[in-house]
Amino acid sequence: MRNVRLGLVGALVAALVLGRASDAADAPPGKTFRAGAYAIDISPLKLPVIINGGMTERIADKITDRLHARCLVLDDGTTQVAIVVVDSCMVPRDLLDEAKELASRATGIPPHRMLISATHTHSAPSVHGCLGSDKDEEYARFLVPQIAKGIAEAQRRLAPARIGWAFGEDRKNVHCRHWIMKPGTAQTNPFGGTKDDLAQMNPGPANPNAIRPTGEPDPAVPVVSIQTRDGKPLALYAAYSLHYVGKTTPVSADYFGVFCEEMARRVQASPEVPFMAALANATSGDTWLMDYSQPTRREYSLESVANDVASAAMEAYRRIRYYDWVPLVMEESLLECGVRMPSPEEVAAAKEFMKTFEGRKPRNVPEVYARETVLLSQMPPTRELKLQALRIGPLGIGTIPNEVYGSTGLYIKQHSPLKETFVVELANGCEGYIPPPELHPLGGYTCWRARTACLEPQAERKIRQRVLELLAAVAQQRSDEPPIPSP
Repeated sequence: MRNVRLGLVGALVAALVLGRASDAADAPPGKTFRAGAYAIDISPLKLPVIINGGMTERIADKITDRLHARCLVLDDGTTQVAIVVVDSCMVPRDLLDEAKELASRATGIPPHRMLISATHTHSAPSVHGCLGSDKDEEYARFLVPQIAKGIAEAQRRLAPARIGWAFGEDRKNVHCRHWIMKPGTAQTNPFGGTKDDLAQMNPGPANPNAIRPTGEPDPAVPVVSIQTRDGKPLALYAAYSLHYVGKTTPVSADYFGVFCEEMARRVQASPEVPFMAALANATSGDTWLMDYSQPTRREYSLESVANDVASAAMEAYRRIRYYDWVPLVMEESLLECGVRMPSPEEVAAAKEFMKTFEGRKPRNVPEVYARETVLLSQMPPTRELKLQALRIGPLGIGTIPNEVYGSTGLYIKQHSPLKETFVVELANGCEGYIPPPELHPLGGYTCWRARTACLEPQAERKIRQRVLELLAAVAQQRSDEPPIPSP
């Protein structure tokens, strides 16, 4: 049945782009760099919708601001790659694989040369069961072909372009939200699979029981800019390690959407050339905008944070050196990791507790994690992760399908064979938090066992090593083809 649906929708997507585009392998010879960009609206057509991202399920019956899948296709004359940022909390691999297959049928771009990540807005329709929230099945069916259509349209808009990049920095809006607490004071969870927790997420300002943060955030704001050959802004792809902002009513793209609108204004996009900005989430699993060492909560808004990050992006943008041509190299790898499965005794206790709220959704932490224990017990004891590395000239991008701690991203950047590297999380799937192994004994929310936090303690080490191997692989390929600077 799935293959039949793929065929029908694939034919529709192909028709929408006026026939199958040329395969990357059929591109004309010579060093001509091209780019195409398109932001397709993915706001729900029907309301209400289920919203995930919180501990319990929410329902939204209005759209605060529009959601998009921001699609970018790059072509170096030999290789085409698609890069997409989706306004969603998280998108599971099966849906993204389906979207890639549809897009590949319409464009000829191989699925393994497509990078699709979620922003992690906590105000978008749910396409993945998460803690107390279920999947909104109707919206998920709508989202898949929309992403494919967006990629196809971006490819249709391919035109000669130039590309460049630089790194900015915003330290104001990234702070470690994972703290070591005094013994006996951290939040507890009877069904989280941990005991005597010593770590807590979001302990609150000046909490006397909070000792110190466990990690270091990444303040970098990498900016990849694409312009027409005569210097008109065409697209911008950036990333930042802020979990999300919040303080908005669903449905909303959160600050990610505000940033994109602000960048369009600041780069003075030409009315004759449609411009698209996209902001991916870098490595923000333990990062939020609140500094809990301060005595009071700071004031902030979507607009204030978006403006701060946009200012950092613009500082980088003004320093960008452009290239008329760069080689594109992309590698993908599958990695199997073990799952921390609950014991039979834990499952039995969870099932007994679930009888106390039978017939309704969970409403608090114990209820949520009792259900998670049972659901996890019914799943396989391993997970297969899809990891990628993309090289744009001398720039490296690593991708991970998890919520990644800042320290993991910083380690990959430090040890990457490509001097300029950044990491994008929640890419090509959503396989949960990956705390470094030394933090697992501390417990805390990101270690509480659930579908979104269940991988083995050594998963973080395995993932970062595989990403580094992929970055090494792309660094070696086509290394004798230097970029061609713009005059």
